[in-house]
Amino acid sequence: MIDAYEDPGTPDDRGGWRYLWWLVMRQPMRSAMGALISSVWMVLLAATPYLMSRAVDDGLAAGDQGALAGWTAALVAVGAFNAWLSIMRHRTMTRVRMDSNFRTVKVLIGHAVRLGATLPRRIGAGEVVTIGVGDVQTISQSLTVVGPGVGAVVAYLVVAGLLVSVSVPIAVVVLLGMPLVGVLVGPLLGRLQGAETEYRERQGVLTARIADLAGGLRVLNGLGGKGLVADAFHHDSQRLRAQGYRVGAVTSWVQALGVGLPTLFLAVVTWLAARLAAQGGITVGELVAVYGYVAVLVGPVAFFIECGYQVSRGVVAARRVVGFLRLEPMADTGTRDAPAEPAALHDPTSGVRVPPGRLTALAAALPADATAVVDRLGRYVPSAATWGEVPLGEIALPQVRERILVADHEADLFAGTLRELVAGHADRDESAITQAVYTAVAEDIVRGLPDGLDTPIDAQGRNLSGGQRQRVRLVRTLLADPEVLLAIEPTSALDAHTEARVAERLHSTRQGRTTLVTTTSPLVLARADTVHYLVDGKVAATGTHRELLAGEPGYRALVARDEDAEELAR
Repeated sequence: MIDAYEDPGTPDDRGGWRYLWWLVMRQPMRSAMGALISSVWMVLLAATPYLMSRAVDDGLAAGDQGALAGWTAALVAVGAFNAWLSIMRHRTMTRVRMDSNFRTVKVLIGHAVRLGATLPRRIGAGEVVTIGVGDVQTISQSLTVVGPGVGAVVAYLVVAGLLVSVSVPIAVVVLLGMPLVGVLVGPLLGRLQGAETEYRERQGVLTARIADLAGGLRVLNGLGGKGLVADAFHHDSQRLRAQGYRVGAVTSWVQALGVGLPTLFLAVVTWLAARLAAQGGITVGELVAVYGYVAVLVGPVAFFIECGYQVSRGVVAARRVVGFLRLEPMADTGTRDAPAEPAALHDPTSGVRVPPGRLTALAAALPADATAVVDRLGRYVPSAATWGEVPLGEIALPQVRERILVADHEADLFAGTLRELVAGHADRDESAITQAVYTAVAEDIVRGLPDGLDTPIDAQGRNLSGGQRQRVRLVRTLLADPEVLLAIEPTSALDAHTEARVAERLHSTRQGRTTLVTTTSPLVLARADTVHYLVDGKVAATGTHRELLAGEPGYRALVARDEDAEELAR
C-alpha cells in the first residue's frame, strides 16, 4: 500500500470515472494480480462440477473404482487450491481498497493544504466532512470491480464455453442471460446514481448546519434564535431521511435482483437440462455438470450486479472528490514590491482606510460585513484594495503574507504544549513570550496549568475554555509581531473586566504599528484611534468612539451593551 510519506501522484480530476481509473492505474500490478486471482478462483469453481461429472460418468456409471478415486482426488486438490486462492484474493483486494482509501485521503489533505485559507471560502465544512467520512470509503469499496468484477466476466465466459460442449441450446440461454440482467438492472443503477447524488448533496448541507450550530450555539442562545435554527435543522433532516428512503428503495431492488435473477436463471437452465436428459440428449453426468455450472454462475452473476451497484455509488463519490480537487487557490499574479515604509491600507468597496501606525476599529451591524473588509484588506479575496498607492493584488503574495497578518478569532489550535502552540517551531525569546502573555491577559492561564507553558494542550484547545482559547490565539498573534495586524473579533469571548484590560494593553503594545480590529465592544472601541461605522458594508461614519456615540444613533444602539459597559467605555 501507499507509504505515509510517498507522493500520491497527480489525480485525474476530469471526471468520476477517470478518477476511479487513475486509482486503479496507480497500483497496476496489484490490480492486475487481483483480477487474475479472482478470475482463476471463479473459473476453478466451475471446475468442480466438471470433475464431478467425470467422476459420475467415468467412475460410478462405468463401475471403475480407480477412475472414481482419481477424479475424487482431483476434486479435493482443486478445492484446497481454490481455498488458498480465495484467501489470496481477499488479501489482494483488501490492499487494493486500502491503497485507494489512503491515496484519496492524501490527495484530499494535500489539496486542502494547497488551498490554505481559501478552503473555508470555497467549500463548507460539512461538505469536507462528508467527503472525508463517507465518499472516500465508498470509492475504495467500488474498486471491488477490479477483482471479483473481472473474475465474474471471465468465469461467465468460461462456463458458457464449457456448456457448448454439453449442449448448444443451454449455452445460448446462458450467454443471453447476462445481457438480460444488464437490461433489467441498468435502469435501476442509473436511478441509483441520481438518488445517491441528491442524497450526498443534502447530507453535506445538513453536516454543514451541524458544524454551524456547534460553532455558534452560544450566540444563538443569546439572540434567542435556537428554536428557529432547530426547526430548520429538523426540516432538513426530514428531507434527508426521505431522500435516504428513496436511495434505500432503489438499493433494495438492486440487491433483490442480485439474489433473485441468478436463482431464476438457475431454475430455467436446470429445467432445460433436465428435459434434455429425459429425452436422452445429455447424460446423467452432463446433467450434474450443467446443474453445477449454473449453480457456480449464481456467484458471478451476483458479483456482476454487486459490482455495478458499488461502481454506481463510487462514481457519485468520485465526482464529489473531483469537485473538491478542482477548487483552486487564489491565483498569485502579483509581481510588484510592497511599500518600503508603513503605508495605509484602503478598501474602495467599503471606504475603509487603515492609516499606518494607528489602532483602527470596524463596527458593523452585521459581523460578516466587517469580516468581508478584512478579507479584502488581507488579500484573501480578489478586490480593488490598495496598500499605499499600489493595488494589493499586484503585490507578490509572499510579501503580503509576511507583513500583513489576518487573525481570525476561530483560527485552528493544533495539539502540543502551550509554548509550541503560541510560538510554533520558531525560537522565541522568553521575554517576548512573557510580554505577549501579558498583553493578552493570559497570565492566569499559564499559572493555572500544571506545567505552565510546557503543559500539553489538546487539538483545538479542547481542555481550555472559550475565553482562554481566544486569549491563547491572541498570544500567538502578538508573538508573530506583524507589521500590519487585522484582527477579527479578538475579544468576543471575554468578560468585560478582562476585555477592558486586553484593549488597554493591546493599544499600548501595538503603539506605532498598524492594527485593525473588528468589534462592537465599547471597551475596545474606546481605545481605538479611529472607528469606522459600517452600514450595509459601507462606511456610514468615521471618528472616535466618543464622537460616534454623540453623533450616530445607529452606532450608539449597536455598541451600547448595557449602561455599565457604556459608562466604562466613556
